[in-house]
Amino acid sequence: MSKNNTVRVRFAPSPTGHLHIGGLRTALFNWLFARHHGGAFLLRIEDTDFERSTKEYRDSILHSFAWTQLEHDEEIITQSERMVEYHKVAYKLIDEKKAYRCFCSPDDVVARVQRATGDAFIAYDGYCRDRVSQEGDHERQHVIRFKLPEGRTEVSFEDLIKGTITISLDNMDDFIIIRSGGFPMYNFAVIVDDAFMSITHIVRGEEHIVNTPKQILLNEACGYTNPRFGHLPLILGPSGDKLSKRDGATSVIEYRKEGYLPHALLNYLARLGWSHGDQEIFSLSELIEHFSLDNIGKKGAIFDFEKLAWVNTVYLKALTEEQIIDAIVADVDTHFLTRFEWDVDTIKSLIVLYKERVKTLKMLVEELVLVHNGTHERNAEDMQKWITPDTAAQLDAIISAFEKQDIFTHDNCSAIAKELATTLGIKLVALLQPIRLALLGKASGPGLFDLLPIMGKTEVIKRLKELRDSL
Repeated sequence: MSKNNTVRVRFAPSPTGHLHIGGLRTALFNWLFARHHGGAFLLRIEDTDFERSTKEYRDSILHSFAWTQLEHDEEIITQSERMVEYHKVAYKLIDEKKAYRCFCSPDDVVARVQRATGDAFIAYDGYCRDRVSQEGDHERQHVIRFKLPEGRTEVSFEDLIKGTITISLDNMDDFIIIRSGGFPMYNFAVIVDDAFMSITHIVRGEEHIVNTPKQILLNEACGYTNPRFGHLPLILGPSGDKLSKRDGATSVIEYRKEGYLPHALLNYLARLGWSHGDQEIFSLSELIEHFSLDNIGKKGAIFDFEKLAWVNTVYLKALTEEQIIDAIVADVDTHFLTRFEWDVDTIKSLIVLYKERVKTLKMLVEELVLVHNGTHERNAEDMQKWITPDTAAQLDAIISAFEKQDIFTHDNCSAIAKELATTLGIKLVALLQPIRLALLGKASGPGLFDLLPIMGKTEVIKRLKELRDSL
């Protein structure tokens, strides 16, 4: 497809919950498709489920888009503000004998169909299809049903991702387009809005394939041009089943709170089912340049937390200390800077030490809190491995050596430790790991001689004595 300004796509969330990771991927693919072709990416809020739709969820969805910087073009369309339009189109279909008022209750339909056929599957039997309109019909409770075209046995369309799809209409009945309360059904509202918004391409999850025949038939009946359809394979969990909350199908807000960076998340989702050679890390401009529906796989993609974490580390390492602090305050911990007695320069020094060791901003905060507060719950496996009958005496020796020092720098601490290890006749690591356990409660961490001067002589000796006294 050549680049032009006629491509118009939309993402249409329902404000009945937060934006989830699968929805964000669908929105991203639409956004990239529009940007690649110089077209428009539009947002529509599908809030006709008035009982479950809330302003809180609408705001949450819009905040998720603002955080990821997926900018939409033009004004947001809100379905609840377009009820008059839905009724106008429905009444036009009635006038053209393409739809009709149905006064059958659900119980009436079930009773008639089961009595006639004994089937468990209930399809509407067309009882009101040829009913002659009567005076006062408008006032009686009714639904509006779409009249399936006579003789039509299937709907076929060329899917932009999956190829030719043909669906039989054997089990389709004259489906409802307006409920008895006057609210439009999903498939009807969608086609009216897509026509109003001049949507040219619909890229959505494959769970919507079942809706496509109804939408094609409705478009044809209304005289609308059918958009091109493309259905994305599902995101799968590690087991190969549909992604669950346990596997990562949580809201975008949760990923933000956990300390994933927005562009890292978009980069990972872009590669979840789409590829451009073997390249893994993309800037947004590179994604826009290379994106094509042709390179989307036909099978579901496995959601891999470790891969997402790796992508996040790439972006995290590239940030400055100032950018990391800003991101932590904005997304993870608004009180981050006031949790510590350190000055900002000390915090920045620790960020430099830790930012290449952690996977998320939240993990970075947890590590800095550990450095600041210490811990009394030391790792049992590390204690068993590194604490020996000689450790207490060795800690006494290092405490004594540190107490004598007026200068507490990287080079000074390194020289003291190496000299002491030689004097004691032990490997340097056998001396350093108990020090780590005293400071952090675990035997892993950044370079010890970098950490010691940041923590300061007084705090270091205090924690060494706490471990010594506990042995």
